Amino acid sequence: QVQLVESGGGLVQAGGSLRLSCAASGIIFSLKTMNWYRQAPGKQRELVAAISGGGGSLSYADSVKGRFTISRDNAKNAVYLQMNSLKPEDTGVYYCNVKTIIDFWGQGTQVTVSS
Repeated sequence: QVQLVESGGGLVQAGGSLRLSCAASGIIFSLKTMNWYRQAPGKQRELVAAISGGGGSLSYADSVKGRFTISRDNAKNAVYLQMNSLKPEDTGVYYCNVKTIIDFWGQGTQVTVSS
């Protein structure tokens, strides 16, 4: 049974930083691309960043390039999202995701950036 558990969200002022973590179980973690999505109020869920199983391939949404960094620790079955220079438009619920036959999602962690 696949489980994804996010942590690390919170309230931060614009310009600040947060580090999100996602602990995964029930999958062969090192073989899976892991994704971070976010959903702002009234908007569709969007892909923020992705990292390949070995960590050698990274991708980012244009809106977060240069500010966010995705990483993983396969020994700990964990994926991280370091978010710097946060802006109010980064506010939303952030979800960890892995795709197998179906999509699996964590419960989400709220990030609120005040101006």
